[in-house]
Amino acid sequence: MIPSCNRIKNKVLSGKRLSKEDAIKLFETDDIFTLGKLASYVAKKKNGNKAYFIRNIHVNPTNICVNRCKFCAFSRSKGEAGAYEMTIDEIISKIRTQKTEHRMQPKITPPNPPLGKEGHGGVSEVHIVGGLHPDWPFEYYLEMISRIKKSFPKICIKAFTATEIDYFSRISGKSVEDTLIELKKHGLDTMPGGGAEIFDTGVRSQICPEKLSGEGWINVMEAAHRAGIKTNATMLYGHVENYEQRVDHLLRLRELQDKTKGFQAFIPLAYHPKNTEIGGTYSSGIDDLKTIAVSRLVLDNFAHIKAYWIMLGEKLSQVALLFGADDIDGTIIDEKVTHSAGALSSKGLTAGELINMIKKAGKVPVERDSFYRAVK
Repeated sequence: MIPSCNRIKNKVLSGKRLSKEDAIKLFETDDIFTLGKLASYVAKKKNGNKAYFIRNIHVNPTNICVNRCKFCAFSRSKGEAGAYEMTIDEIISKIRTQKTEHRMQPKITPPNPPLGKEGHGGVSEVHIVGGLHPDWPFEYYLEMISRIKKSFPKICIKAFTATEIDYFSRISGKSVEDTLIELKKHGLDTMPGGGAEIFDTGVRSQICPEKLSGEGWINVMEAAHRAGIKTNATMLYGHVENYEQRVDHLLRLRELQDKTKGFQAFIPLAYHPKNTEIGGTYSSGIDDLKTIAVSRLVLDNFAHIKAYWIMLGEKLSQVALLFGADDIDGTIIDEKVTHSAGALSSKGLTAGELINMIKKAGKVPVERDSFYRAVK
């Protein structure tokens, strides 16, 4: 590393917090191996040699959306070819069908099982995000959550981005806080981190001008944390933003985490260009690994950094476990949003395949629930 980066290395090893300037220098360095070693050092201090995964299901109730973000290939306008909307009965049926697919997967028998009960076949989590439907009232979402919880009481419901919560608040006439409290009463357990994109106002004006602002996203997440709802956080990178704007994004997340301690994991999301309005190219593997590593080093108050295998691909996600990531998400089964934009990965993996990925990376696989408790 160049001398200034040696200074940063010493700060990391002594447990000192990195500055904005430090983070930008790390993005600019060509010494990716030292960067990876530093991030791996921090990850091991936090989580040992563990790498987490979860048995989860993705449900996207509709792709009809009042917003049409320029980076999104998933959304449709009402009446447009490819638009769809699911009834609550259809959502329940899909979850039941996918639970059955999980049960039919081969039994897992690792030689030294770190997973809790061997052969655990239960789905731990249903992940629900979708478009901002112009006609569905807030009560539809309350009924959706309530019926899922009644039908599958043991499954954690992780649902609705900050953008969706803000939309529910506006269509219901309730405050964001009251909206979250109502959802929690009806069965919402935790929230994903989507919709953050890049907080910078100039970037958002180019890629998602109609969307909730970066400040609005932060305010919704702060309200969720106050309501006792744990969330994740994300950053969409590799489109029109620069390193300084990425770092600003990370620092604003770190600041909110200092305040609320409500974030569980950070997920860098690599932009996918196909079928989008802004086009462009896929991020490089080097940029993906740098972003994972710098995120691990800057977000010193986040317990977990996720390598989302859907976006990174299975093999690069393995490498990311050596660059500061400690989680590769889950089985997923039927991912739609990223594949609409040209994801090259599978739409879902079995628990056995995830365990194999983790073990081949030299890590100890740990099956978790939505709150990072080992499944037992």
